[in-house]
Amino acid sequence: MTTGSHSRPGRGTVGRRGFLRIGGGVAALAALPSALTACSDSSNGSGKLRIVGVADQQKPIEELVALYRKSHPDDDFSTSFAPTDQVQTVVRTQLAGGNAPDVHVLYPGSGSAMSMVELAKAGLLSDLSDQAWTKEVPANFHPAYRYKGKTYLYSAGSSVIGAIYNKKAFAEAGVEPPKTWSELLDVCAKLKAKGVIPIALGAQTAWVTQLITYALVPNAVYAKNPGFDAEMAAGRAHFRGSGWAGAMGKYQELQRRGFFNDNPNGTTYEQQTSMVASGKAAMAVQVSAVLANFRRATRTPDDLGMFPFPGGDDASNLWIPAGIVVGLGVSARSRKAAGAEAFIEFLGKQENVDRWAQSVAAIPFKRDASTEIDPVLNDFLPIIDDNRAVPFMDQSWPNAEVQPAHFAAVQNLLAGKTDVDGALSQMDKAYGKKS
Repeated sequence: MTTGSHSRPGRGTVGRRGFLRIGGGVAALAALPSALTACSDSSNGSGKLRIVGVADQQKPIEELVALYRKSHPDDDFSTSFAPTDQVQTVVRTQLAGGNAPDVHVLYPGSGSAMSMVELAKAGLLSDLSDQAWTKEVPANFHPAYRYKGKTYLYSAGSSVIGAIYNKKAFAEAGVEPPKTWSELLDVCAKLKAKGVIPIALGAQTAWVTQLITYALVPNAVYAKNPGFDAEMAAGRAHFRGSGWAGAMGKYQELQRRGFFNDNPNGTTYEQQTSMVASGKAAMAVQVSAVLANFRRATRTPDDLGMFPFPGGDDASNLWIPAGIVVGLGVSARSRKAAGAEAFIEFLGKQENVDRWAQSVAAIPFKRDASTEIDPVLNDFLPIIDDNRAVPFMDQSWPNAEVQPAHFAAVQNLLAGKTDVDGALSQMDKAYGKKS
C-alpha cells in the first residue's frame, strides 16, 4: 500500500475497491453456491486445483486456465466466481479455517480484510518471490504486491476510475464528455431535461458507494497536498477539515440536483450497469476493470465510452485515481501449492499479463512492443503520463475498518441520515482503530 505520493500506474501503487468487513460468515456461507462454499480441493481428494475469484475476474481466469491446460493437459481445475462481498466473507473464513481454495482472489496493498498485507501478516499466503515476473514489478508498485520484501500478490496491472457513458444518450442530448466540474453539472442538467438519468448509482452494492468519492478526492486533496496520506498517518491531518469535505460535498450536490437515479441505496451494481447499457442512464462512475461487464450488457459495445470524471474546474490540471486491479494469491495451506504456484508463474508471462489486462481494460504492470492497451483508456493516458494519477485511497489506510466505514458513511449521506461532517467523523473514528 502506498502513501500519499502521486505515482503513475506502471510506476505507482494502488488497490481495488469494494470490500466488506468480514462478518456474518455462517449466513453468507449458507447463501452461496456449493462450488464456492465447498472445502478446498486440495483437501477433498478430487485432485482438482481450485480457484475462487470475484465476478469481474471470470473472463480472464477462464480464458487463461483453458490456455494453460493446452500445455498441461493432465492438470485439472475447478473455478468458482461470486460477487465481491460474498467471496470476501467466505474465502476469508475458509482461510482462517484451513479449507480455503488453492488460488483465491486477493486485493492489493492493505485496507480490506482480504488484502495482501492483512493476509500476509496472518501467514495465510504463499511467497511468490522466486518467480521471474516478480522482478519486473516497478519499485513504486512494491507496496501493492509485497509485504516485508516478499511478493504475495499476482495482478496484471492498474485500472482507472472514470465515467463509463452511453454515447447515444450523450449524442441525443447534444452533449459531449465534460472536462471540468462546471461542465459536468451543465451536461447533467441537459441530460435530465431530456428525460435521461444523468448518473446511475448502485449504492446498494456497498463497494460502488466509494467510487464517486475516489473520483473527486484526487483534485480536492492530492492536487493540493500530495503528502496528505503521510500527514494522516502521523496524526497531523484528518478526513474532517480536509479536502475530503469538499469531495463529499460535491457528491451530495449531485444528489441534491437530482442527477442520480431514484433511491440509489436500493439500486444494485447490476441495475446500474443495465441502466447505462440500455441508455436509461447516461453514465456511471466506475472502475475500468468492470467495463467488460457494461459492454456485455449492451447490444453494441462500441456505444459505450469512458472519460475522466472531472473533479475540478481546471481542465489542464485534472487529477484522477488509478490503481492495481484485483489479483490472485496462493493459500499457504494448499496441498496443491506446487501446481498453484506453477499456474501463477504462467500468468506472469508477458503475453498473459497483456491478455488479463486487456480483458479488464487495465494498463499492464510491465509492457513490451507487443502490448496493446484498450483504446477506451486513451483520454486517461496523458493524465497518467503527466503524473496526475493517485492510488485508490484505501491503499494507504492502516486497517480494514476504514473502507466499510466509508461505505456506510456514503449510504447514510445518501439516505439523509448524516451530513458531510458526520460522515467524515465516522471515517476518522475507524481510521484510529488498530489493525
